[in-house]
Amino acid sequence: MQNDIIARRNVVVLVASQAILGAQMPMIFTVAGLAGQTLAPNKCLATLSISLMVIGSMLTATPISAFMARYGRRAGFVVGTAGGAFGALLGAGGLYFHSFALFLIGALFSGVYMSAQGFYRFAAADMASDAFRPKAISWVMAGGLLSAVVGPQLVTVTAEIMVVPYLGTYLAVIGLNAVGVFLFAFLNAPKPVFVSNADYTGRSRIEMLRTPRIAVAVIVATVSYALMNLVMTSSPLAVVGCGFQTADAAHVVTAHVLAMYAPSFFTGALIARFGVERIMAVGLTILAAAGIVAMAGVQLENFFVALALLGLGWNFGFIGATTMLAGAHAPNERGRMQGLNDLLVFGGVTLASLSSGGLMNCSGGSVQAGWQSVNLAMLPFLVVAGSALIWLWMRPAAVRNV
Repeated sequence: MQNDIIARRNVVVLVASQAILGAQMPMIFTVAGLAGQTLAPNKCLATLSISLMVIGSMLTATPISAFMARYGRRAGFVVGTAGGAFGALLGAGGLYFHSFALFLIGALFSGVYMSAQGFYRFAAADMASDAFRPKAISWVMAGGLLSAVVGPQLVTVTAEIMVVPYLGTYLAVIGLNAVGVFLFAFLNAPKPVFVSNADYTGRSRIEMLRTPRIAVAVIVATVSYALMNLVMTSSPLAVVGCGFQTADAAHVVTAHVLAMYAPSFFTGALIARFGVERIMAVGLTILAAAGIVAMAGVQLENFFVALALLGLGWNFGFIGATTMLAGAHAPNERGRMQGLNDLLVFGGVTLASLSSGGLMNCSGGSVQAGWQSVNLAMLPFLVVAGSALIWLWMRPAAVRNV
């Protein structure tokens, strides 16, 4: 199909964008908590910058979706890149001037990029056929494979390169955004026909959320992403707190992000063969396994295996949920539903990141106790998401796919 030819070209651009621009995410997640410890007046606030970045993403998800619905994907992605560069600039300023407040404001602006990046997967699906859509989404997510290597390795090179620790990392993030923005000139995403609220004929947001497949997709996406963030945010603090080096934390994050994106080369094919519900269920099961491994010990190998399983479970759960959602709404409902989805997803991620630092640093009397609390907190949310999937699966087939 002609549309699939265009979709494949767009996938190439989005993969490159995910690889280059996406490297800033593992970079920030690796150093933000450690940098926060040097700036925060209370160690319980060490991961607050990550929480604010997620809050920034949550607050801008709906506006960016609406902006893209009116001005196109390319314009929205450029705005996101500008937000990432400006946020890193403010973060660098916070480190240089030893200002925790400025550092936090920078994190909030970095959330603009995080939000825009979340729409890469939807942009891949825009012009794809039903058959190609799962592969398009998973291939774009696979672009993060290179970022999984580049990002943490840039941290090892830049974290201590300047007198102020981690300042070089934030300056490198500015450079990534400056280079990556030019990729969007090659994106073939026609400007959409603007539909005003008065002319809108699709379902309301409440009506869409009452659709079983949409509701379950949102729940699983939110739980998968939130739990991944909950554990990943604390992992560098846990690794360093248990006596290992910053470089070890970076390598653990590398393994985690590799596991997040490497399976994307075949996730789409697995969804096509076994069905999206089964792949989502496997993802939730693997997330549970990650928590079990993490609570089994604090040796370096435990961190590596647990964070790798965490990434794999996120991949199956989140890509599966994205695929289910993309096929459950009409094209004219895209702007509303995708923005609402990411608002809810990053709302859950915000709560997870806010909880992560407190659970890690302020529950129990040791690093090990805090790490146990972080992983134990996964259980109730996995039960909720698993129950939602079972509920959908038990519905009659004719109703289940509506």
